[in-house]
Amino acid sequence: MKSKRFSIPYIIWMAVFVVAPIILVIVYAFTTSNGTPTLENFSAMGRFMPVFTRSFRLAFFSTVICIVIGYPVAYILSKEGQRVQRLMIMLIMLPMWMNFLLRTYAWMSILENTGLLNRLLMSIGLPQLRIINTPAAVVIGMVYNFLPFMILPIYSVIVKIDRSLYEAAQDLGANALSVFRKLVVPLSLPGVLSGVMMVFVPAVSTFVISQLLGGGMVMMLGDLIEMQFLGTAYNPHLGSAIALVMMVIVIVFMYVMNRFGEGEEKAVGL
Repeated sequence: MKSKRFSIPYIIWMAVFVVAPIILVIVYAFTTSNGTPTLENFSAMGRFMPVFTRSFRLAFFSTVICIVIGYPVAYILSKEGQRVQRLMIMLIMLPMWMNFLLRTYAWMSILENTGLLNRLLMSIGLPQLRIINTPAAVVIGMVYNFLPFMILPIYSVIVKIDRSLYEAAQDLGANALSVFRKLVVPLSLPGVLSGVMMVFVPAVSTFVISQLLGGGMVMMLGDLIEMQFLGTAYNPHLGSAIALVMMVIVIVFMYVMNRFGEGEEKAVGL
């Protein structure tokens, strides 16, 4: 009985800050400005298909890059001693303690046409790069900001793998590559899937990174939704429809990834 009482504040918090906003989004998505039920908000989304495609494409590239960088880092880190692991985890999390906007502004000063990167290239006689206000700059910003969310889940899974499994595999004649391919990769897959979801979901809906590093030239779904609610093209009903479709797509993606992870766990006998 006491536990139910303790859960009441949590239930109220969820109802006010999670359930109620979702209900409002659904209501706005299926109504007009005068409250009439309609599906026009969804049919009007066809002209924004390039924004949908761009958002999911850049989020996909960012997620793949985070895997390519994050997995080796997590694996190497798991092999180090406890002291080194603690130090490296602190260094990985250190940028996350700074404000998200400050981190993104820092990359603006690095990537802009007269920024630190181009000054360095000029000093060594190399041609300048025009990265700012391009999709490449947005991807760089997303990879930098979301990479820790890929490294930490993978590391937390790999570091918990029983060392006796490594010894057993080596006793059976497996070399280091075989141990990694047939043991570490399958057992670390839940961490990879968690990292994918933790990177892909915020990447596909980001708007601060695309606004600052894309300079308004690389519109993504987050920018489009913000424009419908706060911009000159004020249309919260269309913005709600776009947000609802994006939310459904993300939920389906997460469901598929979870089902895939469960299938892989059964395949390796977990």
